[in-house]
Amino acid sequence: MTIQPKNTQAVISRSDNLPPVTIFWFRRDLRLEDNTGLGKALAAGHPVVPIFIFDPNILDGLPRDDARVTFIFDTLQTLKSQLRQPHGSNLALYHGQPAAVFEQLVHSYSIAAVYANHDYEPYARQRDAQIRTLLGRHRIKFLSFKDHVLFETSEIVKPDNQPYVVYTPYMRRWKTVWREKKSCAETTSPNWGNLLKHIDLPSLSLADIGFKRSAIRVPAARTGHAWLHDYRDTRDFPACEGTSRLGPHLRFGTVGIRKIFHESEQAGAEAFCNELIWREFFSQILWHFPHTPESCFKPRFEHIAWRNDESEFKYWCQGMTGYPLVDAGMRQLNQTGFMHNRVRMVTASFLCKHLLIDWRWGEAYFAEKLLDYEMASNVGNWQWVAGCGVDAAPYFRIFNPMTQADKFDRDKRYIGAWIKDLNAPSYPQPIVEHAWARKRCLDAYRRALGAS
Repeated sequence: MTIQPKNTQAVISRSDNLPPVTIFWFRRDLRLEDNTGLGKALAAGHPVVPIFIFDPNILDGLPRDDARVTFIFDTLQTLKSQLRQPHGSNLALYHGQPAAVFEQLVHSYSIAAVYANHDYEPYARQRDAQIRTLLGRHRIKFLSFKDHVLFETSEIVKPDNQPYVVYTPYMRRWKTVWREKKSCAETTSPNWGNLLKHIDLPSLSLADIGFKRSAIRVPAARTGHAWLHDYRDTRDFPACEGTSRLGPHLRFGTVGIRKIFHESEQAGAEAFCNELIWREFFSQILWHFPHTPESCFKPRFEHIAWRNDESEFKYWCQGMTGYPLVDAGMRQLNQTGFMHNRVRMVTASFLCKHLLIDWRWGEAYFAEKLLDYEMASNVGNWQWVAGCGVDAAPYFRIFNPMTQADKFDRDKRYIGAWIKDLNAPSYPQPIVEHAWARKRCLDAYRRALGAS
């Protein structure tokens, strides 16, 4: 059977004589294997049409050479190839408002149901509610499933059903529930025979969606167990290849969280498992407190009198603060889209506490630059550093960028890799003196908290 989706701008009368199909909507789950929603769609009985929508609400405002868009585009081309061979199917790519795309789809196909996986970010929740309503008007079900995390929303809560806002008790409860449920995990093989065959589709290019290829590439996820065994001992040293580089792949679902957690558990990598649980902790915080991308979790911290000096913010963005570890991190970020986690904490602390610049400025800059940007973790970690979030570092904890460099990059391998002019006249003097900036920060925080 061959069905050709029409151009999204066309106005077409829906034919009830067409055989029913199921739509599977790829979003943050760009893989075929171990994909919950896709597996459910393939088991539903009707031929499955896979689609992906390049959403202007997400793309608008991004740099035209955004590396994440290039990564998504290239991953979709891989998926198209995997669907063609050996399955004889294809992947429909659309560019437009999701509601407009689905209005066209319901007039192009006889749709039995639309399947997807949950997305927990505020815009995604609003978008999915709109699509559910739209499809409901056509008597089409919208079915969504847990796939991005192991435990979601209210699956890990306190005895009074309130969300945890401190990590350690959340982590302990998470592990207890995991031990109870992992033996009952559902494992099924997808029914690939239910993919719709011979779909003849036009192809979109990067130019068609208003982008060009980025010079920055998303590195492949690390494989094997060797790095997991060393993770606890190497993860804090930025000159080492001690981290997973899994962030973008978990963000866009090119690898599944179930696979990664099982492998980490089998390797005995408890430290890395705990980091994955931090990811789930911040995800459920965003779900229960969707205002946190714009507002402090602890409202009294809104009284802080941020200086928000634009010139100092620019120096921070450029890696020109005169503090080598901070500058190395920012230059690594600008050039590669990645920054080591230890250095992220140091650079974020420097912005908020040495320069007294609002954490939201830094969060937005990381959102623009990080290949592994994920709203829940980024917001959660920035508020942690600023002292205004859930389970946050005490406000008086201020990272000393000099002692951090001495402890974690003593031989300056990391600093030297990213600051080529470290000993040259072009490298700036510190834009602020540490002890003085620390006192200024503590005074500002105490005044704010005293006023709240």
